[in-house]
Amino acid sequence: MNTPKILVIGALGQIGSELVEELCNQKGKENVIASDIRPENEVEIDATYITLNVMEKERLFEVVQKYNIGVIYNLAAVLSAKGEQNPMFAWELNMQGLFNTLEAAKEISHLTQIFWPSSIAVFGPNSPRIDTPQYCVMDPNTVYGISKLAGERWCEYYAEKYGVDVRSIRYPGLIGYKAAPGGGTTDYAVDIYHYAVQNKPYKCFLREDTMLPMMYMEDAIRATILLMDTPAEKIKNRSSYNIAGMSFSPEGITESIRTYLPGFECTYEPDFRQKIADSWPMSVDDTDAKNDWGWTPEYNLDKMTQIMLENISRKYPQTSSIG
Repeated sequence: MNTPKILVIGALGQIGSELVEELCNQKGKENVIASDIRPENEVEIDATYITLNVMEKERLFEVVQKYNIGVIYNLAAVLSAKGEQNPMFAWELNMQGLFNTLEAAKEISHLTQIFWPSSIAVFGPNSPRIDTPQYCVMDPNTVYGISKLAGERWCEYYAEKYGVDVRSIRYPGLIGYKAAPGGGTTDYAVDIYHYAVQNKPYKCFLREDTMLPMMYMEDAIRATILLMDTPAEKIKNRSSYNIAGMSFSPEGITESIRTYLPGFECTYEPDFRQKIADSWPMSVDDTDAKNDWGWTPEYNLDKMTQIMLENISRKYPQTSSIG
């Protein structure tokens, strides 16, 4: 059976850069087309790369036809913190990009699968905050969360109305060392490691007790590909699946870092992102993902901290001392 050609939109972002690498490993790099808005002559990537703005529908259709694309991973989005600074642009990009990929799957017969990421930002102040269930009150209060909740409804609509095989995950905060975060409320959990290995104190923009769902990037990538590789008849949810990895607070990650760097200092000066974090879950229930497609995480906080510090320290060899 031939491997379908895969198009990754937003391939240079925090998730996209690692997803492209793993898709190349698993599916063969000859089957992966990476795309983003940066010009081709400015990008070095071990896969075919093309410049593509997901907002340009005709260009997207042209690419899908030219490369005989069978699967799209659409990762292009304005995240929570940046979205609050430019709400109208965030809404336009997050929604129109989704519509363009859904319409491509509806209109082009060889495009048979779409992945579109949702987020824990779909939940809001009146959602249960502990073990937040798959189905509950959802009243997001950020443009990012509103766009993701609307997107979930449109995904389900296209699946039911037009038979589009669209699949989605509600990502928690994602942590990895290979690429910079993209402007989300959980970005502190990446930045803090960079400060720690440079022996610099870190000023956190959330309160020390702000518990949020988090996930190591390798788990997130594995979950994404696992979901897409699952037979269609097992996918019972066409809006988006909760998935859980771990939950911790800034104080918790600081203590984990101090296991290896006892002198690390962290202070707390909450800003506008605190209000966003306070509306999100502290933990989520991912029973449906476990039952439907066999999801289970492999990383906890301490295991992740060790990996993050070891790898980030290589970027600052003169200042870090991990013990």
